[in-house]
Amino acid sequence: MATKKLKTYTLAEMKDKYIGKVGTQERDEYEYELRMDVLGKMIKAARQERNLTQEELGRLIGVQKAQISKLESSANSATIDTIIKVFRALKAEINFNVKLEDNFVKLA
Repeated sequence: MATKKLKTYTLAEMKDKYIGKVGTQERDEYEYELRMDVLGKMIKAARQERNLTQEELGRLIGVQKAQISKLESSANSATIDTIIKVFRALKAEINFNVKLEDNFVKLA
């Protein structure tokens, strides 16, 4: 019995097909939301590693528990200042990478 060879696709090919090519508004929005979701998960993991409740972390940076909950579910409504405060309160080192046109600048 002959076997049929299945066509395989890379993740990049699937994103291009179903979300949009790199540089399109749809793809940029998707990538932004994905990064914010990952950032929220990192905040939650760091908080749990430090054995802090959302309320305790909120008190450390001067916000309500609800704002910590929103950050952890998706950090897209947070300011850079708030995110920096959160990671400082968690005693976590943070690094930002900024890409300017064809150049790459790393900020610590």
